[in-house]
Formats: sequence, structure tokens, C-alpha cells
Amino acid sequence: MKNRTFYIVDVFAEHKYSGNQLAVVTQPDGLSAEQMLQITREMHFSETTFICSDRQADGGFDVRIYTPGEEVPFAGHPTLGTAYVLSEILQKETSGHIKLNLGVGQIPVTREGDLLWMTTHAPRFGRTYTIEDFAPVLSLDATDFDPNFPIQVVSTGLPFVIVPLANLHAVRRSRINPEALETLISDPKDTREILVCAPETYNPDCQLNVRVYVPLMGIPEDPATGSANSCLAGYLSEHKYFGSHTVSIQVEQGMEIHRPSCLHLKASKTDSDHLIQVGGQVQLIAKGTLL
Repeated sequence: MKNRTFYIVDVFAEHKYSGNQLAVVTQPDGLSAEQMLQITREMHFSETTFICSDRQADGGFDVRIYTPGEEVPFAGHPTLGTAYVLSEILQKETSGHIKLNLGVGQIPVTREGDLLWMTTHAPRFGRTYTIEDFAPVLSLDATDFDPNFPIQVVSTGLPFVIVPLANLHAVRRSRINPEALETLISDPKDTREILVCAPETYNPDCQLNVRVYVPLMGIPEDPATGSANSCLAGYLSEHKYFGSHTVSIQVEQGMEIHRPSCLHLKASKTDSDHLIQVGGQVQLIAKGTLL
């Protein structure tokens, strides 16, 4: 295996050693899918990306995203972190615009000041569940849920079950019960990835506290999840969670696992479509070589 450069960045991080860690590997030509998965497991982050082209194809750069369990077509913090490495380090792009060719298609990323913003695909809304369905899954009581909004599957490229809870205390107490989850969602085609949220926060600058559980992808709890929060943004807009189809908020995540993260969400809805954007800061942590 020839030497390959990799970078470690923290995404959705307002300062170093917070947010969600990401390894970005360059020059992965010659690596098999199995080798990429092995490297991802060696890095031991929730995702590792591989920049598969040093020149643009169809206006964007080819990128593959792996979790410790499998390759995925889209994920949020890998998109922003990889765009940062491409634009700030490899390409030294000064226009503030770059596009990634991912499994779900092309995703544009733009810079506004300290923030990188990705524009995701429009949300698709799937099945709903009852509070009685999900109470045992999250090891909670029925009174811990917000009865005013549905528990619903939403996807902007990677599906998540959005679960609105009543308060921060409920979010902090939530725990995945694997047996109850398997009993409720036994069809392997249905998503088991879960986002819980509540309108109480540790940080007064944020409007929602979020936790994300992705156990079947080898991620018991994720510290900052752009793909899940893009689904959340569409959900908030669709159901007028804040009283309007227009959303512009900050979300905190990762507080309970000592990786405080800040995600910026923007969403709007017209008669024909949704516009979803997720933004955050990226911090460069390290550069190394795979031997």
C-alpha cells in the first residue's frame, strides 16, 4: 500500500477538540472497498471519507463515505469536513463554493464567514409511529414525549426517525433498548437511526438539544450529525414546530458524550419544495500518512 495523506478535522466545532471527528483520506486509488472499511475502523471515528478525484467531474469532486459498519451514500459532517479539506487545503478554492459527488448525487457547499453550509436534497416524509411504540425503545415514559408533533421517518438522503421529546430531562434520560428497537422495527429495509430533540438547551444561544443514535452503523451515539439534522430541519419546517414553515436556528448536540457541537439549520417550504441548509464550523486538528 503506497503512502497516503490523511487529515483529521472536527466538524460542527466552535473550537478544537469538540464537534464530530472526521478522517479525510486523499489518493485512495488502488484501495478496495474492504480496505476503505478497514481504514475507517482503524480511525475509529463515526465516519471516514475518501477523496477519489483530484480533478472535478461534472463540476464536483468524487467522495466516498464510510462508517465503521458500511459505506453510506450521504452524511452531513463528512460532507462539510471533506469540503473544508478540499477547499482550504488541497484546492485552495477562493470562491467559497465547492461541490461533492456523493452516493445521493451532487451536494453543494458554500462558505459564509466562519461557517460552511451544505444544501441537501429536499426531505421525504415516511411512516409515523405512536408514543406507545417508541417509549420502550428509548427507555422512557409516555409523559416524556411531546404529544403535539408526530414521531416520523424523514430522509434527505439518509433516513432518520425524528422523535420530539418534552424536555431536556427526557433527552438526557433516553437510552436505546436494542431488544425493543428490534421488536418494533424488524424489517431490515426500515430505518433504525433515531434523532431525539427537545426545546430546552444547555447553551442559551441554541434553540434545540439533540441526541442521535445510529447503533446498527457501529455508532452508539453520534456527537454531531448533519444528515440527521437536515432531516430535522425539514421536519421542523413541515410541521411548523416553531410556528412557521421558515426555520433559522442553532442546535446543540453531543453534550452528553463530552463532544459539544453546534449546528446551524435553515429551512423553508413553498407549495412545491423545501430548501434545507445545514452549517457549522470546521477545525483542522492533524495531518498524517497511512503507511
